[in-house]
Amino acid sequence: MRAEKVLECRRRAKELVGKMTLEEKVSQTVHSAAGIERLGIKAYNWWNEALHGVARAGVATVFPQAVGMAASFDEELVWEVADAISTEGRAKYNMQQEFGDLDIYKGLTFWAPNVNIFRDPRWGRGHETFGEDPYLTSRLGVRFIEGLQGDDSQYMKTAACAKHFAVHSGPEDERHSFDAKVNARDLFETYLPAFEACVKEGKVEAVMGAYNRTNGEPCCGSRTLLTEILRKGWGFEGHVTSDCWAVKDFHEYHKVTSSALESAAMAMENGCDLNCGSLYLYLTEAVKRGMVSEERLDEAVTNLLSARMKLGLFDEAATVYSGITYEENDTAVHGRLNFEASRKSFVLLKNEGNLLPLDKNKIKTIGIIGPNANNRKALVGNYEGTASRYYTISEGIQDYVGDDIRILYSEGCHLCKTRLSGLGQENDRLAEVRAVCAHSDVVVACLGLDSSLEGEEGDEGNEYASGDKPDLALPGLQQDILRTAWESGKPVVLVLLSGSALAVSWADEHIPAIIEGWYPGAMGGKAMASVIFGDYSPEGKLPVTFYRTTEELPDFRDYSMEGRTYRYMKQKALYPFGYGLSYTDFAVTKAAVSQDTVQKGTMVTVTAVLTNQGKMGGAETLQVYIKAKRPGTPNAQLKALKKVELKPGESEEISMELADRVFGIRDDKGDLILGEGSYEIYVGTQQPDARSSELTGKHPVCLEIKADKTELLEKACVAVC
Repeated sequence: MRAEKVLECRRRAKELVGKMTLEEKVSQTVHSAAGIERLGIKAYNWWNEALHGVARAGVATVFPQAVGMAASFDEELVWEVADAISTEGRAKYNMQQEFGDLDIYKGLTFWAPNVNIFRDPRWGRGHETFGEDPYLTSRLGVRFIEGLQGDDSQYMKTAACAKHFAVHSGPEDERHSFDAKVNARDLFETYLPAFEACVKEGKVEAVMGAYNRTNGEPCCGSRTLLTEILRKGWGFEGHVTSDCWAVKDFHEYHKVTSSALESAAMAMENGCDLNCGSLYLYLTEAVKRGMVSEERLDEAVTNLLSARMKLGLFDEAATVYSGITYEENDTAVHGRLNFEASRKSFVLLKNEGNLLPLDKNKIKTIGIIGPNANNRKALVGNYEGTASRYYTISEGIQDYVGDDIRILYSEGCHLCKTRLSGLGQENDRLAEVRAVCAHSDVVVACLGLDSSLEGEEGDEGNEYASGDKPDLALPGLQQDILRTAWESGKPVVLVLLSGSALAVSWADEHIPAIIEGWYPGAMGGKAMASVIFGDYSPEGKLPVTFYRTTEELPDFRDYSMEGRTYRYMKQKALYPFGYGLSYTDFAVTKAAVSQDTVQKGTMVTVTAVLTNQGKMGGAETLQVYIKAKRPGTPNAQLKALKKVELKPGESEEISMELADRVFGIRDDKGDLILGEGSYEIYVGTQQPDARSSELTGKHPVCLEIKADKTELLEKACVAVC
């Protein structure tokens, strides 16, 4: 939107607020905002979800879960998906308005993306995020927001929301009372960069506070986060919403206030404009008693009405989006994009002896086993919509091979329990697994998790630790049936469907081919078949580290980044962040840097040639990592990336610019410092760790640049104790 249009919306909103009574203003600050007929204000429900497709309101395209889209390492793909989601959001909204449906999940304010950092693989909601890296999360978060909000000069297409602000990543069962204690370095280096990018670059309309406290302050009522950092430090001009019923946690669980009245006053006074819940109805009393200034309430309601005006909800017929009809929901075009997004998300972790892709002409019978082989829930993750057609892995393979190949199938075991039949003995499908394997030429084992095992606290069906994982092992009897398949002597392809890392060390040692498929969306099975049989070369990269054991992880409740993620871990990963194999072979040559020194205000250009040396077309991500050669600094960190698609024998010269700040490292006060000394710039198709080189036989090109003096690049916008 043009700046002048934003100012016009704000002026109109402020004028409208000036005509309201106190009670009418308060009625606008809860998620189910009341209509005010005399002022021409319709009732509006702010609560809607669109994490990977329009959710919870009937049929829509169900794209891969966010962590799967992150594995594509493809900014433009993420934008395309978000653009399609916003089109479907408008299509469904326009239809719902036509038929007078003003219910929850029927508005244009989408509470996505989730840009929290997936710091610990046990966190149940990690699959809602773009992974463990602040840079990757920033880039994908910004593009997702731009896709949702659109590029019209007059109106937003839909409104995006960056959540959960801030320092939020479990444990789920303590989130309503938990205090995430974080130092200034970690706060500004890890937990805040994605939010800052969403605000400053993405111009995100909304920010949602988290349930927990951060350094003693409840996030939805934190003056440090909402006023000092978000508004004053970053210049945020949109609106802030609480997470749902988070404000009542202030007095019920955090114990920082003694009543609902005090909690509502604290949240409003410290910068939370909208209450997902009903506690803000106490604001009428809070204003009358002087606990909240009416000026602050006016500001909040102005923010909220301005958002609705930016969406054109006060002049809907005039918007460029009013002509989007219901026919533009769940279209064939969006289905093809969904298929593309799904197969771009798959990460090939192992391919011993080039077992993959399978040759249809050399196989007569395929055995498909495992609890995720025909599990729709494992396609979609959480915060999902309803697809008009699903393709499980089993269905996708069966459709692909048709009558040419015999398919034998066994569920194998329950996802996490010891038997499938209530009256059966333990491992009651083991004989069937043995039979399927014995009569098959190759076995596809579909294992992992689904959103009943990892997800949000309170979600119906969570069977583990309120949504978090107790460990990184394959649950239930899954390891047993995988071992049984291997013992059959038949080639085994392991397909993992999960939203997070699993410790599959035994599989890495014994199973020849492993694909991480995440929660691949409604087209997941069809997309997986196209990759397994070689119509498409895998191109995904891990947005999270796969560890070897749970024991090597720091305490889940400790928010220090020491020992966490690829940026700070000291041990070798099982499968590293940024890693992923292909059916073809890419080489990086002629890597160069534009200068040999960096200083404040400098823009450094890195160039390299990427060549497809293999016999199959495919896409590869050129990755740039930077390591400060000083004690006490993080491992090499991702600072630039570029996805390129190349035909066999084709090359492309790639240029990427590195601003001065990508060489900076936060100090103990949170200030961004360009330190004197040497920096290594690694240019390749993986991170520069020993384990990635072991797995690929490749090494990124190492370039060196120096800073001649120490300079302050940016002062932390607030002091953190």
